[in-house]
Amino acid sequence: MIEIKGVSHSLGGRKILNNIDLVLQEGSVMGLVGINGAGKTTLLRLISGVYRADEGEILIDGESVMHESAREKLFFLPDDPYFTSHTTGKNLYEMYNVFYPGMDREVFHRYMDVFKLDGSKPIRNFSKGMKRQLFIALALAIKPKYLLLDEAFDGLDPLARLSFKNAINEAVEENGTSVIISSHSLRELEDFCDSYALIDKSTVSSSGDLAQRVNSFCKFQLAFLEEFDERIFDDLPVVAIEKSGRFVRIVLEGESEKMQSALEALSPVIVEQMKMDFEEMFIHEVEERGQGK
Repeated sequence: MIEIKGVSHSLGGRKILNNIDLVLQEGSVMGLVGINGAGKTTLLRLISGVYRADEGEILIDGESVMHESAREKLFFLPDDPYFTSHTTGKNLYEMYNVFYPGMDREVFHRYMDVFKLDGSKPIRNFSKGMKRQLFIALALAIKPKYLLLDEAFDGLDPLARLSFKNAINEAVEENGTSVIISSHSLRELEDFCDSYALIDKSTVSSSGDLAQRVNSFCKFQLAFLEEFDERIFDDLPVVAIEKSGRFVRIVLEGESEKMQSALEALSPVIVEQMKMDFEEMFIHEVEERGQGK
């Protein structure tokens, strides 16, 4: 389990994170989300021990992340990992094998084949997506207990994204790997994350079970016979509303059946429930706090 307790951190004199409290349970896949500059990358670097927190503590299975024995359980894949101009996939595997002697060569080659990568060629000739796939193959071969991924989908085409998600699911199921993955591709995260954490205004403003949180919102499309005043919805837990003549789309926070009954009491001619997703939930939560406006 990863425990983040009261963590605050500043960069260049600006407070990036303030009093962060968060827990990653074993075997969980957590989506870390937030607008650009919210502090997602900073938090991942703190968890991996690249940065030392100004305040608070981060524990890996009860041990400080600043201890080498704790960091050995982690693998952090940054958005732009470092390599030299002559480095090949094979060279990279041998280098990482020094630090992670338990690496599985068979797993590495299996995913190199899945991603159709040539380990003998210099990485500088790879596209951004190919570089990302190479490092994902390394991460999966290391079989870390905790895998931290920063913008993992960046540069991946749809087929590679599917292969990547399948690989992560396999790592969780077979090795018990726990994952924190930051991404702007929220629909991708919804496919395979079971929990989430939203960083907003320098802190974790919302976190928990992803599906449960998405299902706490409901969206409807309504039509009325005549023009109406939006104030008819004032007694409902409205998150967002969009009116066009006699039609309205409305997002509410609450149990969908109860919300539908409340809407039907307003005598519309049509009440149709629409699908909510993680991306919409994220937008509404951030806008509600004034960050998206």
